[in-house]
Amino acid sequence: MNKSGLTEFATHYAAAWGSQDPDSLASFYGEEGALAINDGAPAVGRAAIAAVAGDFMAAFPDMVVRMESLTLNGRQAVFRWHWTGTNTGPGGTGKRVDLRGYEDWLLGPDGLILLAKGYYDEAEYQRQVGPDA
Repeated sequence: MNKSGLTEFATHYAAAWGSQDPDSLASFYGEEGALAINDGAPAVGRAAIAAVAGDFMAAFPDMVVRMESLTLNGRQAVFRWHWTGTNTGPGGTGKRVDLRGYEDWLLGPDGLILLAKGYYDEAEYQRQVGPDA
């Protein structure tokens, strides 16, 4: 995939996070794709990825993710994002988050994500969304 095609892909991927449609987000991954967040156990396969996305979407119904930058090196890419939303889902605190992070992607020959390793500052997230925030 060339840089312009990947930029379009990443822009749509970011929008999918805020779509409230977990299957839409999962469709950016290969059938056996994987998503790991902050070095946690990976969600493997589209159903598992949709479940992880669905948890975030439920917790932050107004979530917006925007692409900040994208670098491409062969089949590897770094997708930098900016996430905002309000934790008003089930058991939510009502607090807003405003975080930046990134995902390291390994892309398959079909242009879909084989592996995404996502990172954000967990302590900052807890500070912003926690009951004492």
